[in-house]
Amino acid sequence: MEEKEPETLKERLWRIVFEAETPVGKVFDVFLLWAIFLSVIAVTLESVDSIRESHGGLLKGMEWGFTILFTIEYLMRIALVRRPFRYITSFYGIVDLLSCLPTYLAIFLPGAHALMVIRILRLLRMFRVLKMVSHVRGGETIMRGLAESRAKIFVFFFAVFLLSVLAGTLMYLVESGEEGTHFTNIPISIYYAIVSITTVGYGDMIAITTIGKILTAIFVLTGYAIIAVPTGIVTSELLKSHLGDPTSDACPGCGVHGHLPDARFCRKCGDKLE
Repeated sequence: MEEKEPETLKERLWRIVFEAETPVGKVFDVFLLWAIFLSVIAVTLESVDSIRESHGGLLKGMEWGFTILFTIEYLMRIALVRRPFRYITSFYGIVDLLSCLPTYLAIFLPGAHALMVIRILRLLRMFRVLKMVSHVRGGETIMRGLAESRAKIFVFFFAVFLLSVLAGTLMYLVESGEEGTHFTNIPISIYYAIVSITTVGYGDMIAITTIGKILTAIFVLTGYAIIAVPTGIVTSELLKSHLGDPTSDACPGCGVHGHLPDARFCRKCGDKLE
């Protein structure tokens, strides 16, 4: 029987960084998730004036510590995959990069460090770490349903926009001649129509005339009637999506997860799965 060649250092590091199946890999991912969580808390607390004045130095040190840690991890991921560009341009690759950049940008652009809250997106990895593959499947199904229904949603959105323009123009014609009116021009009247049709109702503008109030009531009722349309469109596309249960295995080429159990090649870069 042919002996299996021992793993190289690069292969061992790849399994630690990209795989959550091994005990060491899971420890690494759990540690990373805690670091992400604490870094987001630190950024949030630093935005409070009283806390920044009393603990600003500590929070700034934590900020740089987490940034250096995430930068090293990001560079390791690039070095370990066979196709670095695939990882760099993937969703997680972009999020990993953006979680590091704000601290460095803050050197030249004060206040840019607040953008570090984007690190919270990295907590999406907990679905893989905790083997919550059913949740991953649910997320992919929703995204696929949204993508498949984008043309229908665009048509619906455009139709609602046209309806809002007509409704706003009508409200302007009815209300513009009244004393103390808020409908001083068509754009602001269109804004009122949009707020009414979507049933938001900020209350910053109100109709004065009886006809205007009747039209407003019609807009609100119309909004209730059409609000379920995009939901129905997306739901119909979701019912068409039948994805198998994905695994938590990572592609050695680009690091992407979510492959089907019988998949032999990566769904992203086409590399052979090991």
